Amino acid sequence: MTVVRGVAMLIAQVIGVALLGCALLAMLRGVRSDMAVALSAALGVVLFVLVVSRLADFVAALTGMASAAGVNRLYLDTVLRAVGVAYLASFGAQVCRDAGEGALAVKVELVGKVLILCMAAPLMFALLETVLRVLPQ
Repeated sequence: MTVVRGVAMLIAQVIGVALLGCALLAMLRGVRSDMAVALSAALGVVLFVLVVSRLADFVAALTGMASAAGVNRLYLDTVLRAVGVAYLASFGAQVCRDAGEGALAVKVELVGKVLILCMAAPLMFALLETVLRVLPQ
């Protein structure tokens, strides 16, 4: 029950910060659109900081389960880093869109995808090696 209460309180905080931010952004966009973009990015960071402790709990639980299952830590770390890159690229692209730079947003997303592909290469090679070992010569 405490977890549910904690999540309910967290979402209430997130909604409160978001609504306050929307009101401030609506007033600021007409006067100083450059400052509105900076405020929007700052609000995104604040919202991330609000939930990062929950994310740390999730990663710790996932790491414990992977360890108990005998999963190589390298694989789990790679997957978690790839998810982190995906979220950061998405956030960066959305900030670019908020600033009216749609073309730059697409490039940020592309770089994120390329980085994820590069990070996943060792996993793909390990999987391929395993498949080749299982197949008859």
